[in-house]
Formats: sequence, C-alpha cells, structure tokens
Amino acid sequence: MDIDRLGWRARIGVVVPAFNTTMQPELEAMRPQGVTNHVARIMMPDGDLKSDADQEAVVRSLGADLLPSLRRVALVQPRAIVMGISIPTFWNGIAGMRAMKAELEAEAGVPVVLGAEACLAALDAVNRGRRLGIITPYQSIGDRKVRAFFEEAGYRVPAIQSVLAPKGSSIARTPIELICTTLDTVAAAEVDVVLQVGTNLAFSDLIESESARLGKPVLAINAACYWTALRLAGVADKIPGYGPPLDR
Repeated sequence: MDIDRLGWRARIGVVVPAFNTTMQPELEAMRPQGVTNHVARIMMPDGDLKSDADQEAVVRSLGADLLPSLRRVALVQPRAIVMGISIPTFWNGIAGMRAMKAELEAEAGVPVVLGAEACLAALDAVNRGRRLGIITPYQSIGDRKVRAFFEEAGYRVPAIQSVLAPKGSSIARTPIELICTTLDTVAAAEVDVVLQVGTNLAFSDLIESESARLGKPVLAINAACYWTALRLAGVADKIPGYGPPLDR
C-alpha cells in the first residue's frame, strides 16, 4: 500500500449518515499523528424520530446508499472502515451483526468496524462487570433491540434510557444537561459500566468527567469504534482524554 505524507501510519475510512455532525469531529479529535480519517456520507433522509415506526424507517432507509458509500471511501485504500451508524448493527442480534459485517467487508475488501462489535470489544477490554446501564438517542423499539443484543451477548441491562431526540440530525444538539441527567438515571440502577450508543450523540468529550462524577467506567460508542479501527490498522497509541479503552 502506498504511504501518504500525512497518513504515513494509516488511513481510516468512515461512512456516516449525511446528517450526522458528531462522528467526524469526534474521531478527528482522537486522531493520532500519522493517521488520517476519510469520511463518506450515506445519502438517507433526516426524517422524524418520534415513534417506533420512525425508528424502523431509519433502519430501512440505510440500504440504498450504504454500499455505494462504502465503495467510495474504499478508494482511499484505508486499513479499516468504521460503519458510522449504530442502530442497524444491533437490530438483528449477534448473528445479524456478523452477517452485516461479512457483507460489508466483502464489498470493501478491508476490515469494517461495526458499532455493536466495537462496544463488545471495549467492554471486554475494560472487564468491569456484566451489568450495563445504557444511554441511547433511540425510540423504544431501538432500546429494546439494544437491550436484547447485549443480553444475548451475556450482559444484564438493569437500565436503558433514551434522550429521545425528535430527528436524526437533532441527536447532535441534545443538551448536556439532558445527557447528564440521563446518565444519572442509568447509573443509579446498580450497574458496573455505563455505555453510550448512537454515533450522532455528542458524548466522547464527557467520558472522563462523567466517569469521575459517577464513580464507574463510562464508555462511548465512537471512542470504541475508533479504538477498534486503530488497533486493526496496527496503531496502538494510548490516547488520553477519552477514557477506556483508548487510554490503555
């Protein structure tokens, strides 16, 4: 593989919904020297997110431009590609996640990181217990799918709560006060680890402060995805400021 002058260690590809304004800047903030990130945007509608039917529509709308977006970003010859929309990766359980991963990797020709698998890898790396408190931006059907996924993986989920953003784009504008009160609710349920999912929920800059405030590990999906992609690319830097597993 040719070596870029800027991305002399690795190039990381990312595909995100067109309306997602959080994942790209969060991954840029975590980026080590010598690594470059390259984003392709998936054309999909920024519809309402006010009901279970709306949530199901989001999952259905992903399909048309996902593979074309993947092919576009694959042209930069990345070491790995991050799938930057998380709810479909939880939707059909572990078997569904594995089938999606196999399909995307066959298309891309490089490893593809899914949010659901990255969360499992981060939880395994932290290894702080099997009781999860989860914060999401989803409707109730999305929360049920996330809970079922982690229970299938052997975790208990005493608490899961959504910030209930009304549109996909508005997830990024969730007030910090709402994020923190939602964290308080799930952390109070005798959990070992608090996990945030939803790639457009701006959260990674809160990991360390909220972990200290709550007195338990806090993990974020974008940090988990980037850590997984970097390790696949052979980059093992410790990146401070974003909690585990990036800081170890």
